[in-house]
Amino acid sequence: MTTDTLSAGQVAVTTDAHGISTVSFFHPSHNSLPGALLTQLANTITATGHDPATKVIILRSEGEKTFCAGASFDELIAIQDEAQGLEFFSGFAKVINACRTCPKIIIGRVQGKAIGGGVGVAASTDYCFATAQAAVKLSELVVGIGPFVVGPAVERKIGQSAYAQLALDAGEFRSAEWARDRGLYAEILPTAAELDQAVQTFAEKLARYNPEALADLKQVFWQGTEHWATLLPQRAAISGRLVLSDFTRAAISQFKSR
Repeated sequence: MTTDTLSAGQVAVTTDAHGISTVSFFHPSHNSLPGALLTQLANTITATGHDPATKVIILRSEGEKTFCAGASFDELIAIQDEAQGLEFFSGFAKVINACRTCPKIIIGRVQGKAIGGGVGVAASTDYCFATAQAAVKLSELVVGIGPFVVGPAVERKIGQSAYAQLALDAGEFRSAEWARDRGLYAEILPTAAELDQAVQTFAEKLARYNPEALADLKQVFWQGTEHWATLLPQRAAISGRLVLSDFTRAAISQFKSR
């Protein structure tokens, strides 16, 4: 097991006897993702994916109610120029691209609400389980930006029409059932305990398959996304510019004061 503790939050990795590596992240503010945590998460996914001891990866967060609340408002409000904005939002690009290029199948374990960038993280897994509490919301437009970086990953999973619904109806959650019916989640479980059992059972099944076949199949799954290495940073630049707007500054301040 390895654990990297950051100023607020951490990323940990464990590998069991089946070759199942669990990458988990935690942040005390509803598992939000500040820049340092995003970078560490991306690096950990990449390193774990290339570890010969790893046959399959489970990606999860800690806690019960929220899988991931997306971007850290504290860091958003602290961004002073477009270069800083690009750097911050590129963190989400790094995580998505790390999942995309990882040679191992990644199973998502979503125990609670996924908001903003959290939806993008869930969408970047190859097969995702969730609980009935795992509602989704792309809230970026509410604070004056948009789901530009995570958009390609979300749209790839649920389609353009459903992505537009999530992106434009930014103040409302869609149920876990809605997300399952559109392909974001493969299966919904009633409780976290049942979620963990289903994830473990499926991971053990995958770990028994031919690793070369799984690696080749993953490349097929992600065919046509090779340009994301440049697309996602370009999208990050859009968010990095918009976050400096007066609208966004005021909206984030209003949220933080609640």
